[in-house]
Amino acid sequence: MRIVRTVAGMRAAVADARAKGASVGLVPTMGALHDGHLSLIRRARAENDLVVMSLFVNPTQFGPSEDLDAYPRDEARDVELAGHAGADIVFAPSVDEVYPRGFSTTVHVAGITEVLDGAHRGASHFDGVATVVTKLFQMVAPDAAYFGQKDAQQVLVIQRLVRDLDMPVRIVPCPIVREPDGLAMSSRNVYLDAAARAQATALNRALDAAEAAVAQGRTDAPAVIGAARDVLAGAGVEAEYLELRSPDDLRTLDRVDGAALLAVAARVGRARLIDNRILEAAP
Repeated sequence: MRIVRTVAGMRAAVADARAKGASVGLVPTMGALHDGHLSLIRRARAENDLVVMSLFVNPTQFGPSEDLDAYPRDEARDVELAGHAGADIVFAPSVDEVYPRGFSTTVHVAGITEVLDGAHRGASHFDGVATVVTKLFQMVAPDAAYFGQKDAQQVLVIQRLVRDLDMPVRIVPCPIVREPDGLAMSSRNVYLDAAARAQATALNRALDAAEAAVAQGRTDAPAVIGAARDVLAGAGVEAEYLELRSPDDLRTLDRVDGAALLAVAARVGRARLIDNRILEAAP
């Protein structure tokens, strides 16, 4: 396993692999690896000859008041974990390598970036995501790229990006990985003290309650969202958003009729956490 820090070095490594007929899988990360990230690497390892994990804390997707400076960083640990999980290359470019002097291009995906996280983190958030992912796909030229479903809106944005720009990359959404108590794994979980950590489990329990409501035949949006909101309120958690939307285009849904995405975000202690669940009504 090796570390590559330049675009030229990354392209040379991929070209060498391609010359040998190898397929290439990419796992984009901002580091602070946890088992959720490692599950993506293991999936990529099972499906590709060469596995690249990018390690880059992307400044353009952080808002002015967000945690860019405080975001957890431990490159040595991340490299070790990535190697054990099956990565062949860790691509760890500097900010100047990704955004050289004079960089002035932004990629914007319209129609699905203005709601949920886009509405609460600012319009520039998903522009930053779309731009850096476009650049990573140009740098690595993967056959497939692996993303966690915890960031459901991000996955949809990237799928739309790839479709609209005819990028020859297969996007592979992978299941949410959870702690034993149900909390979705996130790099920001390290911000939680013991009390906040216990409180944070309310997000998954709220999704469970909504799923139970649907199973009981209560499929209208107020009932589904209300069941989830009651659990959050009981734990003293106020949702930043809690919305029922189409998993295909994020339009607002009035009821669960077929598949529906229930998405939640909340601030718990020092952490901003997100989670989601695909709900399906019985036929």
